[in-house]
Amino acid sequence: MTPAEINALAGPLDADIAARPVERKPVMPPLDDDYEANPRGLDRGMAHMLGDAVILARGTDLNPVPVAWLWKFWLALKKLHILAGAPGQGKTTLAIAMAATVTIGGRWPDGTRCDAANILFWSGEDDPADTLLPRLLAAGADRDRCYFVQGSRVDGEVVPFDPARDLARLRQAIEQIGGVSLLVVDPVVSAVTGDSHKNGEVRRALQPLVDLADACNCAVLGITHFSKGGQGGDPSQRVVGSVAFTAVARVVMVAAKVKAEEEGQDVRILARAKSNIGPDDGGFEYQLEQCEPLPGIPASRIAWGRSVDGTARELLTDPDEDEGETPAEKSELAMLMWAELKDGPVSSKAVESSLVGQGYTKKQIRTAREKMFVKPQKSGMGAGWYWSLPDGFKPKPEWLEAIGQTEDALEDAQGAQLSNVGILGTFGASSEPASVEGARL
Repeated sequence: MTPAEINALAGPLDADIAARPVERKPVMPPLDDDYEANPRGLDRGMAHMLGDAVILARGTDLNPVPVAWLWKFWLALKKLHILAGAPGQGKTTLAIAMAATVTIGGRWPDGTRCDAANILFWSGEDDPADTLLPRLLAAGADRDRCYFVQGSRVDGEVVPFDPARDLARLRQAIEQIGGVSLLVVDPVVSAVTGDSHKNGEVRRALQPLVDLADACNCAVLGITHFSKGGQGGDPSQRVVGSVAFTAVARVVMVAAKVKAEEEGQDVRILARAKSNIGPDDGGFEYQLEQCEPLPGIPASRIAWGRSVDGTARELLTDPDEDEGETPAEKSELAMLMWAELKDGPVSSKAVESSLVGQGYTKKQIRTAREKMFVKPQKSGMGAGWYWSLPDGFKPKPEWLEAIGQTEDALEDAQGAQLSNVGILGTFGASSEPASVEGARL
Protein backbone atom coordinates (compact mmCIF):
# COMPACT_ATOMS: atom_id res chain seq x y z
CA MET A 1 0.00 0.00 0.00
CA THR A 2 1.06 3.57 -0.58
CA PRO A 3 1.64 5.95 2.38
CA ALA A 4 -1.57 7.79 1.40
CA GLU A 5 -3.58 4.56 1.54
CA ILE A 6 -2.07 3.63 4.91
CA ASN A 7 -2.85 7.07 6.34
CA ALA A 8 -6.40 6.79 5.00
CA LEU A 9 -6.84 3.54 6.95
CA ALA A 10 -5.24 5.02 10.07
CA GLY A 11 -7.36 8.17 9.92
CA PRO A 12 -10.47 6.69 11.60
CA LEU A 13 -8.27 5.30 14.40
CA ASP A 14 -6.76 8.73 15.02
CA ALA A 15 -10.23 10.33 14.99
CA ASP A 16 -11.57 7.78 17.46
CA ILE A 17 -8.70 8.40 19.86
CA ALA A 18 -9.03 12.18 19.52
CA ALA A 19 -12.73 11.95 20.40
CA ARG A 20 -12.09 10.20 23.70
CA PRO A 21 -12.45 12.43 26.79
CA VAL A 22 -9.26 13.47 28.50
CA GLU A 23 -9.34 12.05 32.02
CA ARG A 24 -6.70 14.34 33.47
CA LYS A 25 -4.94 17.27 31.90
CA PRO A 26 -1.20 17.51 32.52
CA VAL A 27 -0.15 20.22 34.93
CA MET A 28 2.63 22.39 33.53
CA PRO A 29 5.15 24.03 35.86
CA PRO A 30 5.03 27.84 36.08
CA LEU A 31 7.05 29.70 33.49
CA ASP A 32 10.23 31.48 34.48
CA ASP A 33 10.39 35.25 34.19
CA ASP A 34 12.84 34.97 31.32
CA TYR A 35 10.74 32.43 29.35
CA GLU A 36 10.42 34.65 26.29
CA ALA A 37 14.19 35.13 26.14
CA ASN A 38 14.90 31.44 26.80
CA PRO A 39 11.77 29.50 25.68
CA ARG A 40 13.43 26.08 25.98
CA GLY A 41 14.32 26.64 29.60
CA LEU A 42 17.98 25.90 28.92
CA ASP A 43 20.70 26.86 31.31
CA ARG A 44 22.36 30.04 30.09
CA GLY A 45 25.67 28.24 30.00
CA MET A 46 24.19 25.85 27.39
CA ALA A 47 22.91 28.52 25.03
CA HIS A 48 25.74 27.87 22.59
CA MET A 49 24.46 24.27 22.09
CA LEU A 50 21.13 25.28 20.54
CA GLY A 51 22.35 23.94 17.20
CA ASP A 52 22.36 20.39 18.59
CA ALA A 53 19.17 18.69 19.71
CA VAL A 54 17.42 15.37 20.17
CA ILE A 55 15.17 14.70 17.19
CA LEU A 56 11.60 13.66 17.99
CA ALA A 57 8.87 12.48 15.65
CA ARG A 58 5.15 12.78 16.27
CA GLY A 59 3.18 9.60 15.67
CA THR A 60 0.94 11.31 13.13
CA ASP A 61 4.02 12.31 11.12
CA LEU A 62 5.00 8.67 10.65
CA ASN A 63 3.44 6.22 8.20
CA PRO A 64 2.70 2.74 9.63
CA VAL A 65 4.33 0.18 7.37
CA PRO A 66 4.39 -3.63 7.44
CA VAL A 67 7.61 -5.61 7.77
CA ALA A 68 9.11 -6.24 4.34
CA TRP A 69 9.85 -9.97 4.15
CA LEU A 70 12.41 -11.69 1.98
CA TRP A 71 11.19 -15.02 3.42
CA LYS A 72 8.05 -14.48 5.45
CA PHE A 73 8.64 -14.79 9.19
CA TRP A 74 12.25 -15.94 8.61
CA LEU A 75 14.20 -13.23 6.76
CA ALA A 76 13.16 -9.58 6.85
CA LEU A 77 14.62 -6.78 4.78
CA LYS A 78 16.34 -4.04 6.81
CA LYS A 79 16.83 -6.41 9.78
CA LEU A 80 19.63 -8.39 11.43
CA HIS A 81 19.19 -12.15 11.91
CA ILE A 82 21.28 -14.77 13.70
CA LEU A 83 21.75 -18.42 12.68
CA ALA A 84 23.38 -20.46 15.46
CA GLY A 85 24.23 -24.08 16.07
CA ALA A 86 26.89 -26.56 17.09
CA PRO A 87 29.79 -27.30 14.70
CA GLY A 88 28.95 -29.71 11.90
CA GLN A 89 25.25 -28.84 11.58
CA GLY A 90 25.65 -27.18 8.18
CA LYS A 91 25.01 -23.59 9.26
CA THR A 92 26.96 -22.10 6.36
CA THR A 93 25.35 -24.56 3.95
CA LEU A 94 21.93 -23.48 5.25
CA ALA A 95 22.82 -19.84 4.63
CA ILE A 96 24.01 -20.79 1.15
CA ALA A 97 20.71 -22.55 0.46
CA MET A 98 18.88 -19.35 1.41
CA ALA A 99 21.23 -17.23 -0.69
CA ALA A 100 20.84 -19.50 -3.71
CA THR A 101 17.06 -19.23 -3.43
CA VAL A 102 17.34 -15.43 -3.52
CA THR A 103 19.56 -15.41 -6.62
CA ILE A 104 17.02 -17.33 -8.71
CA GLY A 105 13.81 -16.09 -7.13
CA GLY A 106 13.20 -19.67 -6.05
CA ARG A 107 10.92 -21.38 -3.58
CA TRP A 108 11.49 -21.42 0.15
CA PRO A 109 10.91 -24.63 2.14
CA ASP A 110 7.33 -23.50 2.85
CA GLY A 111 6.58 -23.19 -0.88
CA THR A 112 6.57 -19.39 -1.08
CA ARG A 113 8.76 -17.50 -3.54
CA CYS A 114 10.94 -14.40 -3.46
CA ASP A 115 12.08 -11.92 -6.09
CA ALA A 116 15.43 -12.70 -7.72
CA ALA A 117 18.19 -10.45 -6.38
CA ASN A 118 21.91 -10.22 -5.64
CA ILE A 119 23.47 -11.73 -2.53
CA LEU A 120 26.73 -10.91 -0.75
CA PHE A 121 28.96 -13.11 1.42
CA TRP A 122 31.38 -11.69 3.96
CA SER A 123 33.18 -14.78 5.24
CA GLY A 124 36.17 -15.01 7.51
CA GLU A 125 36.20 -18.82 7.55
CA ASP A 126 35.58 -20.22 4.04
CA ASP A 127 37.30 -19.51 0.74
CA PRO A 128 34.86 -18.30 -1.94
CA ALA A 129 36.54 -20.19 -4.80
CA ASP A 130 36.86 -23.68 -3.32
CA THR A 131 34.04 -23.73 -0.77
CA LEU A 132 31.35 -21.06 -1.04
CA LEU A 133 30.93 -20.91 -4.81
CA PRO A 134 30.84 -24.72 -5.29
CA ARG A 135 28.15 -24.95 -2.60
CA LEU A 136 26.18 -22.14 -4.21
CA LEU A 137 26.33 -23.95 -7.55
CA ALA A 138 25.27 -27.19 -5.84
CA ALA A 139 22.27 -25.30 -4.44
CA GLY A 140 21.33 -24.05 -7.91
CA ALA A 141 22.41 -20.43 -7.50
CA ASP A 142 22.78 -17.93 -10.32
CA ARG A 143 26.52 -17.25 -10.13
CA ASP A 144 26.08 -13.86 -11.77
CA ARG A 145 24.15 -12.66 -8.70
CA CYS A 146 26.69 -13.93 -6.14
CA TYR A 147 29.23 -11.51 -4.66
CA PHE A 148 31.97 -11.97 -2.06
CA VAL A 149 33.87 -9.49 0.10
CA GLN A 150 37.55 -10.00 -0.81
CA GLY A 151 39.17 -7.11 1.04
CA SER A 152 39.52 -3.33 0.85
CA ARG A 153 41.72 -0.97 -1.09
CA VAL A 154 43.23 1.69 1.17
CA ASP A 155 45.74 4.19 -0.21
CA GLY A 156 46.19 2.00 -3.26
CA GLU A 157 46.96 -1.12 -1.23
CA VAL A 158 44.67 -4.15 -0.82
CA VAL A 159 44.19 -4.92 2.87
CA PRO A 160 41.86 -7.24 4.83
CA PHE A 161 38.30 -6.00 5.27
CA ASP A 162 37.90 -4.15 8.57
CA PRO A 163 34.28 -3.53 9.66
CA ALA A 164 35.28 -0.67 11.93
CA ARG A 165 36.81 1.12 8.95
CA ASP A 166 35.14 -0.24 5.82
CA LEU A 167 31.35 -0.44 6.31
CA ALA A 168 30.83 2.90 4.56
CA ARG A 169 32.90 1.63 1.63
CA LEU A 170 30.91 -1.61 1.68
CA ARG A 171 27.68 0.36 1.36
CA GLN A 172 29.10 2.17 -1.67
CA ALA A 173 30.15 -1.15 -3.23
CA ILE A 174 26.66 -2.57 -2.68
CA GLU A 175 25.11 0.45 -4.38
CA GLN A 176 27.49 0.05 -7.34
CA ILE A 177 26.31 -3.51 -8.05
CA GLY A 178 22.66 -2.52 -7.90
CA GLY A 179 22.00 -3.55 -4.32
CA VAL A 180 21.66 -6.89 -2.55
CA SER A 181 18.73 -8.53 -0.78
CA LEU A 182 20.79 -10.77 1.50
CA LEU A 183 24.14 -10.19 3.20
CA VAL A 184 25.64 -13.19 5.01
CA VAL A 185 28.26 -12.49 7.70
CA ASP A 186 30.14 -15.66 8.66
CA PRO A 187 30.93 -15.54 11.53
CA VAL A 188 28.99 -12.56 12.84
CA VAL A 189 31.57 -12.12 15.60
CA SER A 190 33.94 -10.82 12.89
CA ALA A 191 31.85 -7.64 12.90
CA VAL A 192 32.76 -7.07 16.55
CA THR A 193 36.07 -5.29 17.03
CA GLY A 194 35.89 -5.32 20.85
CA ASP A 195 35.16 -8.02 23.41
CA SER A 196 32.42 -10.28 22.02
CA HIS A 197 31.36 -11.20 25.58
CA LYS A 198 30.65 -7.63 26.68
CA ASN A 199 27.10 -6.47 26.09
CA GLY A 200 27.91 -2.81 25.48
CA GLU A 201 30.76 -3.47 23.06
CA VAL A 202 28.74 -5.99 21.05
CA ARG A 203 25.77 -3.63 20.76
CA ARG A 204 27.99 -0.78 19.59
CA ALA A 205 29.72 -3.03 17.07
CA LEU A 206 26.49 -4.48 15.66
CA GLN A 207 24.71 -1.14 15.27
CA PRO A 208 26.61 -0.16 12.09
CA LEU A 209 25.63 -3.54 10.63
CA VAL A 210 21.99 -2.88 11.53
CA ASP A 211 22.27 0.57 9.94
CA LEU A 212 23.78 -1.00 6.81
CA ALA A 213 20.83 -3.41 6.54
CA ASP A 214 18.43 -0.48 6.76
CA ALA A 215 20.33 1.73 4.31
CA CYS A 216 20.75 -1.06 1.72
CA ASN A 217 17.25 -2.52 2.21
CA CYS A 218 18.66 -5.99 2.71
CA ALA A 219 18.42 -8.82 5.21
CA VAL A 220 21.63 -9.46 7.17
CA LEU A 221 22.21 -13.03 8.36
CA GLY A 222 24.99 -13.52 10.91
CA ILE A 223 26.26 -17.04 11.58
CA THR A 224 27.60 -18.11 14.96
CA HIS A 225 28.13 -21.12 17.22
CA PHE A 226 26.53 -22.56 20.34
CA SER A 227 28.45 -22.35 23.59
CA LYS A 228 29.29 -25.58 25.39
CA GLY A 229 26.66 -26.94 27.75
CA GLY A 230 23.14 -25.66 28.18
CA GLN A 231 21.42 -28.61 26.53
CA GLY A 232 17.77 -28.69 27.41
CA GLY A 233 17.54 -24.93 27.91
CA ASP A 234 16.43 -22.14 25.63
CA PRO A 235 18.52 -22.56 22.43
CA SER A 236 18.71 -18.80 21.91
CA GLN A 237 20.55 -18.55 25.24
CA ARG A 238 23.22 -20.96 24.01
CA VAL A 239 24.55 -18.53 21.39
CA VAL A 240 28.22 -17.97 22.09
CA GLY A 241 29.28 -14.55 23.36
CA SER A 242 27.20 -11.73 24.76
CA VAL A 243 23.42 -11.92 24.96
CA ALA A 244 23.48 -8.78 22.79
CA PHE A 245 23.87 -10.95 19.68
CA THR A 246 20.38 -12.38 20.12
CA ALA A 247 18.96 -9.19 21.65
CA VAL A 248 19.90 -7.01 18.68
CA ALA A 249 18.82 -9.58 16.08
CA ARG A 250 15.14 -9.50 15.20
CA VAL A 251 15.02 -13.20 14.33
CA VAL A 252 17.22 -15.95 15.78
CA MET A 253 17.37 -19.32 14.01
CA VAL A 254 19.03 -22.43 15.42
CA ALA A 255 20.15 -25.63 13.73
CA ALA A 256 20.75 -28.98 15.42
CA LYS A 257 20.66 -32.72 14.95
CA VAL A 258 17.90 -34.66 16.72
CA LYS A 259 16.53 -38.17 16.67
CA ALA A 260 13.81 -38.77 14.11
CA GLU A 261 10.33 -39.46 15.42
CA GLU A 262 9.68 -42.40 13.14
CA GLU A 263 12.62 -43.90 11.27
CA GLY A 264 14.97 -43.93 14.25
CA GLN A 265 17.65 -42.08 12.27
CA ASP A 266 19.11 -38.71 13.11
CA VAL A 267 17.65 -35.71 11.31
CA ARG A 268 18.56 -32.05 11.40
CA ILE A 269 16.14 -29.25 12.15
CA LEU A 270 16.23 -25.53 11.45
CA ALA A 271 14.00 -23.80 13.99
CA ARG A 272 13.06 -20.28 15.01
CA ALA A 273 14.23 -19.65 18.57
CA LYS A 274 13.29 -15.98 18.82
CA SER A 275 11.45 -13.37 16.77
CA ASN A 276 10.40 -9.83 17.60
CA ILE A 277 8.53 -9.43 14.32
CA GLY A 278 6.63 -12.68 13.82
CA PRO A 279 6.08 -16.22 15.15
CA ASP A 280 8.93 -17.56 17.27
CA ASP A 281 8.33 -21.27 16.79
CA GLY A 282 8.21 -23.89 14.05
CA GLY A 283 10.88 -25.10 11.69
CA PHE A 284 11.92 -27.47 8.92
CA GLU A 285 13.77 -30.74 8.78
CA TYR A 286 16.78 -30.88 6.48
CA GLN A 287 19.58 -33.20 5.44
CA LEU A 288 23.12 -32.53 4.24
CA GLU A 289 23.82 -34.10 0.85
CA GLN A 290 27.09 -34.47 -1.04
CA CYS A 291 27.27 -33.88 -4.78
CA GLU A 292 29.58 -32.67 -7.57
CA PRO A 293 28.22 -29.50 -9.16
CA LEU A 294 31.23 -29.64 -11.51
CA PRO A 295 33.46 -32.64 -12.32
CA GLY A 296 36.02 -33.13 -9.57
CA ILE A 297 34.54 -30.42 -7.35
CA PRO A 298 32.58 -31.93 -4.44
CA ALA A 299 30.22 -29.79 -2.40
CA SER A 300 27.49 -30.13 0.20
CA ARG A 301 23.93 -28.90 -0.19
CA ILE A 302 20.68 -28.84 1.74
CA ALA A 303 17.79 -31.20 1.06
CA TRP A 304 14.73 -29.72 2.77
CA GLY A 305 12.27 -31.98 4.53
CA ARG A 306 8.88 -31.51 6.13
CA SER A 307 7.83 -28.62 8.33
CA VAL A 308 7.70 -29.26 12.08
CA ASP A 309 5.71 -27.64 14.86
CA GLY A 310 6.83 -26.66 18.32
CA THR A 311 9.23 -24.31 20.04
CA ALA A 312 12.95 -24.53 19.37
CA ARG A 313 13.43 -25.89 22.88
CA GLU A 314 10.92 -28.70 22.24
CA LEU A 315 12.30 -29.48 18.80
CA LEU A 316 16.00 -29.42 19.60
CA THR A 317 16.26 -30.72 23.18
CA ASP A 318 18.43 -33.82 23.41
CA PRO A 319 15.99 -36.73 23.83
CA ASP A 320 18.26 -38.24 26.46
CA GLU A 321 17.98 -35.12 28.59
CA ASP A 322 15.12 -35.48 31.09
CA GLU A 323 15.88 -32.26 32.92
CA GLY A 324 13.33 -31.38 35.55
CA GLU A 325 11.46 -34.71 35.48
CA THR A 326 11.16 -36.80 38.62
CA PRO A 327 11.35 -40.62 38.50
CA ALA A 328 7.63 -40.73 39.31
CA GLU A 329 6.80 -38.54 36.31
CA LYS A 330 8.91 -40.73 34.02
CA SER A 331 7.26 -43.90 35.31
CA GLU A 332 3.80 -42.39 34.83
CA LEU A 333 4.55 -41.60 31.19
CA ALA A 334 5.78 -45.15 30.63
CA MET A 335 2.58 -46.52 32.18
CA LEU A 336 0.43 -44.28 30.00
CA MET A 337 2.27 -45.39 26.87
CA TRP A 338 1.91 -49.02 27.87
CA ALA A 339 -1.82 -48.47 28.42
CA GLU A 340 -2.09 -47.05 24.90
CA LEU A 341 -0.32 -50.06 23.35
CA LYS A 342 -1.31 -53.00 25.57
CA ASP A 343 -4.14 -54.09 23.26
CA GLY A 344 -2.03 -54.15 20.11
CA PRO A 345 -0.41 -51.87 17.53
CA VAL A 346 -1.69 -48.30 17.46
CA SER A 347 -1.09 -45.45 15.04
CA SER A 348 1.92 -43.42 16.20
CA LYS A 349 0.00 -40.21 15.59
CA ALA A 350 -2.85 -41.40 17.80
CA VAL A 351 -0.48 -42.31 20.64
CA GLU A 352 1.37 -39.01 20.42
CA SER A 353 -1.85 -37.02 20.25
CA SER A 354 -3.18 -38.73 23.37
CA LEU A 355 0.00 -38.25 25.40
CA VAL A 356 0.57 -34.67 24.25
CA GLY A 357 -2.99 -33.98 25.37
CA GLN A 358 -1.98 -35.18 28.83
CA GLY A 359 0.84 -32.65 29.05
CA TYR A 360 3.88 -34.50 27.69
CA THR A 361 6.17 -33.16 24.97
CA LYS A 362 7.05 -35.12 21.85
CA LYS A 363 10.63 -35.35 23.08
CA GLN A 364 9.52 -36.92 26.36
CA ILE A 365 7.28 -39.34 24.46
CA ARG A 366 10.11 -40.31 22.12
CA THR A 367 12.46 -40.92 25.05
CA ALA A 368 9.91 -43.16 26.78
CA ARG A 369 9.28 -45.04 23.55
CA GLU A 370 12.97 -45.80 23.08
CA LYS A 371 13.53 -46.92 26.67
CA MET A 372 10.54 -49.26 26.42
CA PHE A 373 11.90 -50.76 23.18
CA VAL A 374 8.79 -49.58 21.34
CA LYS A 375 9.75 -49.26 17.70
CA PRO A 376 7.74 -47.70 14.91
CA GLN A 377 6.84 -50.02 12.06
CA LYS A 378 5.18 -49.22 8.79
CA SER A 379 1.98 -51.08 7.94
CA GLY A 380 2.16 -51.39 4.16
CA MET A 381 2.46 -48.76 1.47
CA GLY A 382 1.07 -45.40 2.53
CA ALA A 383 -0.65 -46.85 5.61
CA GLY A 384 1.35 -44.81 8.09
CA TRP A 385 3.41 -45.75 11.13
CA TYR A 386 2.29 -47.90 14.04
CA TRP A 387 3.78 -48.47 17.47
CA SER A 388 3.63 -51.77 19.31
CA LEU A 389 5.11 -53.24 22.48
CA PRO A 390 8.01 -55.69 22.07
CA ASP A 391 7.35 -59.39 22.55
CA GLY A 392 7.50 -60.41 26.20
CA PHE A 393 6.98 -56.92 27.57
CA LYS A 394 5.93 -57.22 31.23
CA PRO A 395 4.20 -54.23 32.78
CA LYS A 396 4.91 -53.31 36.36
CA PRO A 397 2.39 -54.66 38.92
CA GLU A 398 1.25 -51.16 39.85
CA TRP A 399 0.35 -50.51 36.20
CA LEU A 400 -1.98 -53.52 36.16
CA GLU A 401 -3.46 -52.42 39.45
CA ALA A 402 -4.10 -48.96 38.02
CA ILE A 403 -6.32 -50.38 35.27
CA GLY A 404 -7.83 -53.14 37.40
CA GLN A 405 -6.41 -56.04 35.37
CA THR A 406 -4.63 -59.20 36.54
CA GLU A 407 -1.44 -60.52 35.00
CA ASP A 408 -3.16 -63.79 33.95
CA ALA A 409 -5.91 -61.89 32.16
CA LEU A 410 -3.35 -59.75 30.40
CA GLU A 411 -1.38 -62.82 29.23
CA ASP A 412 -4.57 -64.38 27.87
CA ALA A 413 -5.32 -61.21 25.92
CA GLN A 414 -1.78 -61.05 24.54
CA GLY A 415 -1.92 -64.70 23.53
CA ALA A 416 -5.06 -64.03 21.55
CA GLN A 417 -3.33 -61.18 19.76
CA LEU A 418 -0.30 -63.30 18.81
CA SER A 419 -2.54 -65.97 17.28
CA ASN A 420 -3.90 -63.39 14.87
CA VAL A 421 -2.09 -64.11 11.59
CA GLY A 422 -2.92 -60.69 10.23
CA ILE A 423 -1.04 -58.96 13.03
CA LEU A 424 2.00 -61.21 12.66
CA GLY A 425 1.97 -60.85 8.89
CA THR A 426 1.84 -57.09 9.05
CA PHE A 427 4.30 -56.33 11.80
CA GLY A 428 6.46 -59.45 12.04
CA ALA A 429 8.30 -60.65 15.10
CA SER A 430 10.17 -58.36 17.42
CA SER A 431 13.96 -58.43 17.39
CA GLU A 432 14.08 -57.31 21.03
CA PRO A 433 14.84 -59.63 23.98
CA ALA A 434 12.15 -62.16 24.81
CA SER A 435 11.41 -60.50 28.11
CA VAL A 436 11.43 -56.76 28.68
CA GLU A 437 10.71 -55.93 32.31
CA GLY A 438 8.58 -52.80 32.44
CA ALA A 439 10.13 -49.55 31.29
CA ARG A 440 13.64 -48.41 32.04
CA LEU A 441 12.50 -44.98 33.18
